[in-house]
Amino acid sequence: MKRIALVALLSLASLGGCTTNQTTGRSQFNAMSRDQEIALGAEAKPGLVQEMGGEVAREDVKAYVKEVGMKLAASTEGDNPSLPWEFTLLDSDVINAFALPGGKVFMSRGLATKMKNEAQLASVLGHEVGHVTARHINDRMADSMWVSAAAGIASVLLEDTTGAIGELAPQVVQLGGQSVLMRFNRKQELEADSLGVRYMVKNDYDPTGALGVMEILEESMKGDRGAEFFSTHPYPKTRIENLQKLYKTEYAFAVNNPKYQAHADRFRSRFLSKMAAAYPDAGPSRFATKVEAAGHWASLGLGEPAAWCAHCAEDRP
Repeated sequence: MKRIALVALLSLASLGGCTTNQTTGRSQFNAMSRDQEIALGAEAKPGLVQEMGGEVAREDVKAYVKEVGMKLAASTEGDNPSLPWEFTLLDSDVINAFALPGGKVFMSRGLATKMKNEAQLASVLGHEVGHVTARHINDRMADSMWVSAAAGIASVLLEDTTGAIGELAPQVVQLGGQSVLMRFNRKQELEADSLGVRYMVKNDYDPTGALGVMEILEESMKGDRGAEFFSTHPYPKTRIENLQKLYKTEYAFAVNNPKYQAHADRFRSRFLSKMAAAYPDAGPSRFATKVEAAGHWASLGLGEPAAWCAHCAEDRP
């Protein structure tokens, strides 16, 4: 039985093989092929878009987000630029952004409308592009495969008659599947931050735009913090420290360099002003009061939008 278990483990190891990732330089076990990653992303996208409220309706702002994202994708390593990249702006109040394998990147309007310049937009999109090029979902799939296999093999080696250990495998697969689609570990998040800065600088964006995004995230987390050890995503403070190290070393040449721009005016004219005009399909929560919504747009220097949300009760303060 032990010989059978060992053969099973060696067989699993031979299925995917290892290659060197052209983005990270690391040797990486191939839990999925390139075609499988593309297929997984394409299959999962429609359900996630529906779950997150669909896409923002305005074609001009969607095209703008895609334009910025495609510039970043084109500057990635190896054969990554040829992935079928898609950048989706979700009609959701929730502050969120995530990526699926094969080049599927998503950002909520709840996050995008809190930004103040194009460099911040590029920071988030670049971060998600980094998850794709580093193949972080592949790594999480590989982790789940190995843990699942180990649980099954342990059941054989220990001659587990109760089935308690053997039953662990499908549970690990289920948990792993949920995490693969939506969550990355802390090390992967920090690596994606670094890759995001890499792609920003390649496209002449001010790399410190990433710090503005961290401020947005930090503000959104107030009153809802647990111990960092138990958090999948690092707290913004940890990510800020990582970014500041990059600014002092690898990308010191780009900080306070006029060549690398934030493009606040362009972001205001091509995105924020159009999102304000499109309210309630974009902007603050569609359930916000007039006072709350006005405060949101005023904070961005846009004034009161032309039309107010039909869902906002007129008699609310």
